[in-house]
This record gives sequence, structure tokens and C-alpha cells, in this order.
Amino acid sequence: MEWNLFFGHIAIVGGFLLAAILVMSILRKQRTSSAAFAWLMAIIFAPYLGVPLYLAFGGRKLKRDAHTKQDIHLVGQETIPRKDADPIDSLLREYDIPGATSGNEVRLCHDGVETYTELVDLIESAEHQILITTFILSRDEVGQDIVNKLAIKAANGVTVRLLLDDIGSFFTSKKFLAPILDNGGKVAYFMPLFRAPFHGRANLRNHRKIAIADQKTVLAGGTNIAKEYIGPTAFEDRWVDLSFVLKGPAVRHYLEVFQSDWQFASGETINIIPPCAAGSAISGEGVMQVVPSGPDVPMDPVHDALLTAAYTAEKKLWIVTPYYVPDEALAQALRLAAQRGVDVRVLVPGNSNHKIADLARGTHLRELAECGGKIMKYPHMMHAKVVVVDDRLAVVGSANMDMRSLFLNYEIVMFAYSKADIMPVHDWVEGLMNEGTQGVEPVGLARDTVEGLARLMAPLL
Repeated sequence: MEWNLFFGHIAIVGGFLLAAILVMSILRKQRTSSAAFAWLMAIIFAPYLGVPLYLAFGGRKLKRDAHTKQDIHLVGQETIPRKDADPIDSLLREYDIPGATSGNEVRLCHDGVETYTELVDLIESAEHQILITTFILSRDEVGQDIVNKLAIKAANGVTVRLLLDDIGSFFTSKKFLAPILDNGGKVAYFMPLFRAPFHGRANLRNHRKIAIADQKTVLAGGTNIAKEYIGPTAFEDRWVDLSFVLKGPAVRHYLEVFQSDWQFASGETINIIPPCAAGSAISGEGVMQVVPSGPDVPMDPVHDALLTAAYTAEKKLWIVTPYYVPDEALAQALRLAAQRGVDVRVLVPGNSNHKIADLARGTHLRELAECGGKIMKYPHMMHAKVVVVDDRLAVVGSANMDMRSLFLNYEIVMFAYSKADIMPVHDWVEGLMNEGTQGVEPVGLARDTVEGLARLMAPLL
């Protein structure tokens, strides 16, 4: 009995010491007061749940061990002089993000059939190398189809490298991917969940979507490889998403991001060879800037660029996102933009696939609407991540307008500054808005309370 009391006492003391250490860590390392407050509440009021959750999911830009991913360093190849650059381009250069390049060609993939067709064409036309990273590769018929096509290319001597996020593709086993592996291709999983479950790394997911053929052509955007995203024929319940095909000098930066991610996950280096050399402009006139964000990028370039866009927008600021859970700085910037007369619109699905995110967005949307912003509800699940600012900028990529994408995940987006490339994005967004309904419905006391609680816990989502 005495020994039981002794060990019980040691456990209590140890628990308090661990909680105290975690509280100090939270106060030092969390970027926002809301994130710090949410974790503190979880640890103080539910320590047996909050402590292990923070150990597993509380990491943000942490350097825990020798295998931590090194920062990305993109090679500068600017063709737009700084004096002629957009203010957001200039800001991002201060974040060690290379400036925009001209001579690019971009083509939008407006729906899942177009994206599927472009992905298949990218794979089948590759002569030397296929590099793909995605958050989700499903075990459904679309995932099986892409795996089989990659296996055929590997069997024909094409270098195939497939990088999957370990949580997003948790059920996509090596057995399912055996056709690729058996034919000489290689597969790696980003930050395996059970390799270091209490290093805070489980919260840091690779949400980037990139496919590269022969270091010449990129297919990127917000689309995963699964039936609900893409397929050879129209699918009634398919999610609305937006991807694009890119050629030109900006391809190099997507390649460098893949190289960094792949080397971290597999230990193998992907050599960057011509034609991905500086100055590899084609006939296109697109002015593009590739912007990665996440734990391998200093500071938070995507968040801060969007914040700057909100403060510098003059006429229009349109946002398309499946999950609208911004931090308070960005939410306030959008409210102020609406109050000064900017046409601020936020398009979200009427009901997304994450109920908690829908609850957390409620107060944000109503506050923006009260300040003059327009809230648009799309009738189906919409997964696209797009921002349009006046006629000077369009942003398309993998980052949602929520704190997970802006502060935790490994993401990558493209900033387009050329009007010829901004207008197709604008028109695509306008088409979605024409299908949606405007306004936010009033809520009762119970719903308002639940939404307030969800918003309070939003940094943990």
C-alpha cells in the first residue's frame, strides 16, 4: 500500500511538472494568443487529454531532432525588376521567396474531369521522370487507375517518385502501391505518424499537391487523387476544385519544393537538370511567383501576403475556400476592407465535409457580413482555394483560409500577377458565385454559443 501511495504521489508530481513545462512551451512557441489560450484551456481543464494531444499535435515550426526537415531555399531567377514588382511580390522577396518570373504559360483545369485528363496526359507523355506529391491518394478506382499508369511508366524505364502524406493517405498501403514498387518506382510517406508520435510532428502535414513531368510541366492546385476530386467522367457528387498546368521558369521552384520534401521523406536527392535552368522561358507571358509555406519556410509568407492583400485591395477581394477559419489579424483586415468599400466576398460550401470547421466559421462569417462583406454559400462541396485581388493578383494553390493551412501545414500556392492569367481565375470564381446563394442565416442562443466554443478551439482544428 505504501509503495502504491509513493508511486501515486510521484505520478501526480510528475504530471504537474510536465504540465508546467508544456505551459511554458506554449507561451513561448505559439504564434497567436488564440492558439496559446486554446491549448492552455485543454491542458488545464482536461490534462489527461490535453497533455498527450499537445505532445502529438502541438508542434509548429519545431526543430525536435536531427531528422527535422531543412528550410527550403528556392533559387532566385527573377525576371521582374523590383521597381516594377507588385507590393506583395516585393514583400515576399523580404521573406526569402524569389520574385516573380515572366515567360510562363498557365492553363486552368476547371473541373475534376479536366484535372484527371491533364494528370493522365502528364504521366503518359513523360519520357524520363514523373514526380508526384499529394495529401490523399485514395484506394478507390481513380487511385488504382493512376497507380497502374505510374507502374506502366516505371516498367518502361521512366523514373517514378510518389510522395504521400502519412495521415492523408493513411490507408494507402505499400501493398496497394506494389505495382509501382515492383516495377522500379519509389514511394515515400511524409512524417510517418507512429515514428515519433509525441514529437509534435503529427500536426505538421504535407498538404502540397504537385505533379511534375520531365522537369518541364507542373500540374498543381488543390486537388487530391481520389474519386471525389477527379475522374474520367462527370460524377454527381464530385467536389468542385481548381488546378492548373504550368510551363516556364516557375516550374523550377515547384521542382525545388518537391526535391526538399522527397529528400526529407526518403533520403534520396532528386537532381535538378536542364531544361529547369534559370531563364527557361517559353512563349508564354504569365508572371508567376511560387510561394511555399510551412515549417520548412521562415515566417508565414502566405498568411502575411494575404494580410497585405486585404489592406491594399482597392476594389475587389474575393476568397474561395472550403474552410473559413482565419486568425483574428486576417479576419479584422477583411472586415476593415469591407468597411472601406472594397467588394469583399467569401465563397464557402453550404455544408463542408468538416462539421466542426462549419461551426467555427459561423461567427467569422456573420461579423464580416455585418461590416459589409458578402457571404456566398455554394450548394455542393467546394474544395478550391482561390483569392482574387482587384485586377492585379490571383492566388491558386493548396492552402485553405484557415489556421491549419496558414500556420501548420506544408503548403504551396501560385501568385499570378499577369492580367491574362488573372481573368480566367476571376471568371471561374464568378461562375461559382452565380450558382451560390448570398447571406448568412441568423442563429439562436444555443447555436451561437456552440459556434463561439468552436471558434475558441479553432487553433486546435
